[in-house]
Amino acid sequence: MSVQERKERERASRERLIVATARELAEQQGWDAVTTRRLAERIEYSQPVLYSHFRGKREIIGAVALEGAAEMAGALRAATSATATDGPRARVVALARAYLDFAADNPAVYDAMFQLDGGLAFAQEDTPEPLKDAFAALLETLGEVAGDDVHPALFTELFWASLHGLATLTRAGRLPPEDSELRVELLVDRLAVV
Repeated sequence: MSVQERKERERASRERLIVATARELAEQQGWDAVTTRRLAERIEYSQPVLYSHFRGKREIIGAVALEGAAEMAGALRAATSATATDGPRARVVALARAYLDFAADNPAVYDAMFQLDGGLAFAQEDTPEPLKDAFAALLETLGEVAGDDVHPALFTELFWASLHGLATLTRAGRLPPEDSELRVELLVDRLAVV
């Protein structure tokens, strides 16, 4: 291994450590607790080292969002593939549950993805691949149930917006959690053509 390869590997390792530490701190104490000073202390590197990887907190949030999008896409695909032979309704229900579970289990990551400014472009040509792939993971299943005269991507956006609303309102205590399952069933039955 060359010196250059070793340095690149060490740099990638430091970057993963910064992102993982930011996620951990945000999940424990919220995003307000994530500062470059606190991150530097936790990972035992100087602030200039952090700035050599990220220009600031905004870029760190963006990195967490991209990592979270990839994880969410994987969770959605795993849920729908587990119900692949159960029909389109079962796949849509599994997708909705997986989405809501991801949001509930990873609140700081979910905030980085959809609530905070991570400097990422959504629904544009320069949208990063992990964000496009997360949308594709939704579209793969929801496109099947959009209906004959409904554009699959628009239907997916509407269904996604509904899931996001449910996730956000439930987490904020605006919706009683005991009715979560009924909301998923109603959403699938009223919006999807299954």
